[in-house]
Amino acid sequence: MSRIVVCAGGVGSLGLVLNAGRHTPVFLLVLFVGWVLSPFIALLVADVVSKRWSFLTPVTLYSLMLVITVGSLVGYSAWSPAGARPAFVFLIVPLISWLLIAIVILTAMALSRRRSRRGDSV
Repeated sequence: MSRIVVCAGGVGSLGLVLNAGRHTPVFLLVLFVGWVLSPFIALLVADVVSKRWSFLTPVTLYSLMLVITVGSLVGYSAWSPAGARPAFVFLIVPLISWLLIAIVILTAMALSRRRSRRGDSV
């Protein structure tokens, strides 16, 4: 189910970036498409790798998948600072997504390790 949500978010984001960039040069549009899809690809890769992680990290990952998918779609469709070009939104949302992925996953992994060490020593 989580993979379906991430794929839907990727497809929706792709549609929004293609719509916003319909007058953009092709090379630049390809770069934007890659950047916009990169957090979704990272989440799919993390989902595959998470099978080896302890319980807390995959659960956190699934929640993160939902938050990033909904947040990205809302950000791309509704948020545009006054006077800003649409490119700003398509640059900043993936950056925020990447930061959120890194912070949340690394924190969950650290907490899982700490919890497993406590369990081993008791």
